[in-house]
Amino acid sequence: MIFALDDNIIAFPNPKLGEPDGALAIGGDLSTDRLMLAYSHGIFPWYDFKVDKRIIWYCPMQRFVIVPQELHISHSLRTQINKDIYSFSFDRAFADVINHCATVNGRITQEGAWLGPDLINAFIHLNKINIAHSVEVWRNGQTLVGGLYGVLLQHCFVGDSMFSLEPSGSKLALVGLCHQMINMHVAMIDCQLETPHLKSMGGRHISYDTYMSIIRGEIDHVPVEKEA
Repeated sequence: MIFALDDNIIAFPNPKLGEPDGALAIGGDLSTDRLMLAYSHGIFPWYDFKVDKRIIWYCPMQRFVIVPQELHISHSLRTQINKDIYSFSFDRAFADVINHCATVNGRITQEGAWLGPDLINAFIHLNKINIAHSVEVWRNGQTLVGGLYGVLLQHCFVGDSMFSLEPSGSKLALVGLCHQMINMHVAMIDCQLETPHLKSMGGRHISYDTYMSIIRGEIDHVPVEKEA
């Protein structure tokens, strides 16, 4: 079932009542309070802003996550890292990262494009108040070649989007993110949706119940679970 949200009340229905694909609710806004409530319950906005301005909120019951300590770095990627031509930064160029995520390879013009001006502005505000963060990959310290951004909760980084301007730019950004999350003792990175390259780097599924136990700090690690 997909629920209609009351624009005047910041609340979400029980995520377990949503559709099999994770679609949960429609409506509401992108205010800081609503976004923080959403992300703290594993809910995120994902909608085709060019077709319908109404926000669709998703919460899959099987969560695709990466444990920072489990990140798989291929031989070819490690070779790139060892060349010492790439460096990482955190929150050095948030606006550039999110705009590249929206437009790289013509994403903004494609069917189903979801990262539009309203979401971009909402996340730039979240960055200004230290809730949303970016990882940047620089070639020779000067040229931005990859990056990602997302929302940082106490025990989880919820990745929203990534981009590459050079081969493996987004994979390098994930390496930088994992190093940062290990240093900050963050248990997991929520990838939201499974992709082949995230799976190749160590992504795996956990249940929504386990996911929320980690978010709430009830357990301090990501257990290995059987695939559904």
